[in-house]
Amino acid sequence: MNSPILQLLVLAGIAIFLILRLKSVLGTRDGFEGPARSAPTPETSRRREFEVIEGGPDHDIVDHVPEDSEAAGALADMKRIEPDFSVTTFLQGARGAYEMIVEAFAGGDLKSIRRYLGQSVYDAFKGAVVERETNGWTHELKFVGIDSAKVVSSGVDNAELSAIVDFSSNQVRVTRDKDGNVVDGDPARIDLVKDRWTFSRALSSNDPNWILVATGGAG
Repeated sequence: MNSPILQLLVLAGIAIFLILRLKSVLGTRDGFEGPARSAPTPETSRRREFEVIEGGPDHDIVDHVPEDSEAAGALADMKRIEPDFSVTTFLQGARGAYEMIVEAFAGGDLKSIRRYLGQSVYDAFKGAVVERETNGWTHELKFVGIDSAKVVSSGVDNAELSAIVDFSSNQVRVTRDKDGNVVDGDPARIDLVKDRWTFSRALSSNDPNWILVATGGAG
């Protein structure tokens, strides 16, 4: 019973038991869980930042603007000043804000978007809404979708982050008088609308939301 073969069998049994035990505790990985990652330390964070700056292009920037463009340099400067800034995340938020603000303005519902508007933009929107109401007009809008949203300029001035974004979107826009007659637009036509909006946020602000501070047409 004390033969080497018996000892090997006992050790093999113990090893199998331990493997099964570990599997039951750790479970299995599938789906989109992705590889396990350790929590970042200050050293690894600094190392990643160094690799982005020294080891190659920052794809969070060059995926959105040409690598050697003035816009790319400005975004890189912004990320050095505000390390948490992400161009990808910002543009995702800008697209959502654009659609939300356009639809709210068309419906005359400025209250729901007031916190996202700078004073001058709010005053301009309010004036347009009052003019429509005075004339007895109603504005109808169907938002088909955004074709593109591109950062064309950005910067930091007086502790304020700013970014200018060109939007290209498809919309059906119709203005009717009090009798329902169309005075502007065409309910059967999809218009390609190009806007240039400027967003701003205080560098020291705890509020992650950007404010729309200027609007205009894009070329």
